[in-house]
Amino acid sequence: MKKIYYLLLAATATIGLASCNNEWEDEQFEQMVSFKAIPDDSGVTPLYVRYNAEGSKLYELPVLLSGSTMSTANRTVHIAVDPDTLKQLNIERYGTDDRNNGIKYQQLDAQYYSFPETVDIPAGEYSTVLPITFTLGGNNNQNPLDMSDKWILPLTIQDDPSYNYVANPRKYYRKALMHITPFNDYSGIYGGTQLFIISDINGDGVVDDKDESTGKFTENEHKAYVVDDNTVFFYAGRIDGEDLNRKNYKVNVRFLDEGFEGTEDAKRKKLEIWCDNPDANFKLLDENPYYTVEEDTDGKRPFIKYIYITVHLSYQFEDYTTVPGLRQKFKVDGLMALQRELNTLIPDEDQQIQW
Repeated sequence: MKKIYYLLLAATATIGLASCNNEWEDEQFEQMVSFKAIPDDSGVTPLYVRYNAEGSKLYELPVLLSGSTMSTANRTVHIAVDPDTLKQLNIERYGTDDRNNGIKYQQLDAQYYSFPETVDIPAGEYSTVLPITFTLGGNNNQNPLDMSDKWILPLTIQDDPSYNYVANPRKYYRKALMHITPFNDYSGIYGGTQLFIISDINGDGVVDDKDESTGKFTENEHKAYVVDDNTVFFYAGRIDGEDLNRKNYKVNVRFLDEGFEGTEDAKRKKLEIWCDNPDANFKLLDENPYYTVEEDTDGKRPFIKYIYITVHLSYQFEDYTTVPGLRQKFKVDGLMALQRELNTLIPDEDQQIQW
């Protein structure tokens, strides 16, 4: 009887062992193709490109193949521009009211970019890149990109039964809404707690000490947008990028590599400041606006470099669009400061800056 029991036990064990396999060697997930384009709170992916009006800049967008095993086949991935997704994003964020057209995202015109229609993921690989070449100067470098609009390059991974891959259907994987953000040495988000915006609250046409007690404001942040290699623009006063009339209040600031003769502060360098719109009645109140640049390294992480840019501004302008028929005078005076943090271990400049 014992022999029969042991024989049955041995047979059961043999059958069990024969039925086992190395399941971890099999694909655990469906292999699908995705972009690596992490969106921000607005649902778009910031794409930082060093400004170069007279040439082109290359950006490499990662394209990934998911799965737990390496691909055994060469895959040709098809990429296309996707205006429909951009249209839907604008509807979700700004509705269908045509009055909001001025603040909606705009599709980047084809004169500013180029990319191949397909990229290959070779067998044994799980990633590749889509090379996108940006020409921010436009056709023949005669039409520079105007950063007062929000430019999007909407991309999608195409799917077709004839292709030897499947596009990931999940949100933000198959689609990439690339928000084009050129940068130079002076662009970025400036802190504005020391930049005072004073309104002619009394309505007497003069911004004076009486107005400071009741009409004095600050904004936490002021964004500087690229104009060219050494020039940025801000929006005057409390105007921001969501104002329908923002283009009337662009304050251009050019950073010169020129100091002041006889000044005690050798760090100060000159600024040129102007507004292209005569209707804003823009006027400089300080004939010697200046900026300073200082650098430092992190005490605990010596590979982290800090650049501090401080800008001194003093000007006045008139807001003639917020309240129809009323021209409101403002004085802007004080300091703005930008801190740029760089990881010097990263070779690519657009990734080196800690945005």
